[in-house]
Amino acid sequence: MSSAQVAVVTGGARGLGEAIVRRLHADGYRVVVADIDGAGADALAAELDPSRATACGVRSDVAERAAPADLLQGVLDAFGAVHVLVNNAARTRATPVMEIGPDELDEVTAVNFGGTFRFCQTFGSHLAEQGYGRIVNMASLAGQNGGTATGAHYAASKGAVLTATKVFARDLASRGVTVNAVSPGPQEGETVRAVLGEDGVDALRASIPVGRLGDPAFVARMVALLASPDAVSVTGSCWDANGGLYLR
Repeated sequence: MSSAQVAVVTGGARGLGEAIVRRLHADGYRVVVADIDGAGADALAAELDPSRATACGVRSDVAERAAPADLLQGVLDAFGAVHVLVNNAARTRATPVMEIGPDELDEVTAVNFGGTFRFCQTFGSHLAEQGYGRIVNMASLAGQNGGTATGAHYAASKGAVLTATKVFARDLASRGVTVNAVSPGPQEGETVRAVLGEDGVDALRASIPVGRLGDPAFVARMVALLASPDAVSVTGSCWDANGGLYLR
């Protein structure tokens, strides 16, 4: 078995998660692709490494309370260790705020905030016990500015992710575990187009100061940098990639 570090990426089968998986795998990590779409996770892992020695796919629904412990045990069984967790799984909805029903609110927050929080708890405890780890939470511009093209529940849940990142960073810092967030603005890809349609994407692009949507491959490089052993002095931070839509 390789001595390479093991990274887990939730929501890793497609979109930004797929870009992160590909980046980490290219950097030499053994990668667990966790996604509610188990077949998609398996397909990506097989494409990256048919032998499954450095990549494997796992079906995981982060909204389920048992998911963090089940996935952690599965990773330890498969690879014997874990060093990096990327909390990328998210549910995106663009329902107008006054039309959001209780079931939809619960659905979005259970994945975006509840899943991230529970995974930080479970994996954070394990990483702290071993004295080393990196956790990267995928936040969003919507959690900083209240959202533009996304729903209020999505924006609020991502704001909660930013606060949780600080809480876990403070708690785990003395035990060798860093916790950071990456906060992308609108990215090139299927998610933005599914929410806005092509005309909406054109209008959004025109509103971005740099005049273009983000590049998921670049965001993945940001995640990889925070996941690296060299990132020992960075914790509790939020790295922005929003094209100038939010300046601070």
